[in-house]
Amino acid sequence: MSRAAEEINRRMLRARDAMDRDYARPLDVPALARIAHVSAAHFTRTFRATFGETPHRYLQRRRVERAMFLLRETDRGVTDICFDVGFGSPGTFSRTFRDIVGRSPRAYRKEAVATGVPTCFTMAWTRPSARPSAD
Repeated sequence: MSRAAEEINRRMLRARDAMDRDYARPLDVPALARIAHVSAAHFTRTFRATFGETPHRYLQRRRVERAMFLLRETDRGVTDICFDVGFGSPGTFSRTFRDIVGRSPRAYRKEAVATGVPTCFTMAWTRPSARPSAD
């Protein structure tokens, strides 16, 4: 791998780490591109080539993963969870959750049972896969 390719990968990882850390904050492509020190268009193309999904879809999936945990492990309301993980409206949250998980947040909560299994195993088992989308 060339030094240039390694540098681009590092920059993409830096931006992805920012999404993982600050998933609940409003993050847009220009802000993420600034973190990676590239243009917005180049960032989107390179992120997709590197990770197999658009930055927007990756961020949505991260938010849904956190919501899945909160739905399983807490009694907090779905609307509260929606806003806490960074979605701007319950409708968008429900639609995105259903697209990624395959069922609504309420149905997921009913079916998910918190067990004594370590969190790392639960997260690995229930993590939604990165599916291609029409972003």
